[in-house]
Amino acid sequence: MGRIIAVANQKGGVGKTTTAINLAASFAAAEVNTLLVDCDPQSNATSGLGLVRDPERISTYHLLMGAASPELGVQATELEQLWLVPAHKNLIGANLELVEAERREFRLRDALSGLRERYQFIVLDCPPALDLLTLNALVAADAVLIPMQAEYFALEGISELMDTVDRIRSSFNPELTIEGVVLTMLDERTNLAQQVMAELKRFFGEKLCETTIPRNIRLAEAPSHGRPALLYDPRSKGAESYIRLAKEIIAHHLPVEAGAQGQEMDKTA
Repeated sequence: MGRIIAVANQKGGVGKTTTAINLAASFAAAEVNTLLVDCDPQSNATSGLGLVRDPERISTYHLLMGAASPELGVQATELEQLWLVPAHKNLIGANLELVEAERREFRLRDALSGLRERYQFIVLDCPPALDLLTLNALVAADAVLIPMQAEYFALEGISELMDTVDRIRSSFNPELTIEGVVLTMLDERTNLAQQVMAELKRFFGEKLCETTIPRNIRLAEAPSHGRPALLYDPRSKGAESYIRLAKEIIAHHLPVEAGAQGQEMDKTA
């Protein structure tokens, strides 16, 4: 059964969608069947994989509203083992429409239940808000991956997200775990970055990912070309970092296959 990882942080601009796209692409490059679900009305994960925004196409909105079979929403991408459920700006309305809906917190979990056997990883790209869309993603997920910058404001925001995770565990999803905290847009040369990394290590321990994501112009350019970094520039530091992050996660959950998958990633890179 596939593992569902929600990529979440209510703070914007931390590389959340970049992480969702490139982590999912790196899983696929390791010959692991992967589904990326765009849960953000901004639809950046959708356009970042080269799909134009289309209001007529079945999207995450339809899955949440029970208006279409989840299988009909799955779109192929440029990577052979990566699929996408796209988003659209009409997802904004779901926050209002779901308020009075039955099982409103479980809509995404219910929709994805029939897809878990087809994919080894399902990655959920959450909006930068602790709203009903993010709540649905965290209730559906097995674990949450938290991208964050090495800044003190980010440290303040992480406590709010952790409180939300605790509430979801107690009310809706007792199995929800922290997949990890991954530092993004990192410049390890600064004293501030070193201080924040030390603080996170004390707080999260082994949940702080060994892999960090550096500031990298190729990562920033890739979405405008509708491609993940490993297709846009596979030799870039950004692409290589997300490949290492995928290896780190695969090694935790698919240990028997991790060696072979790592070799496939190396060939791709």
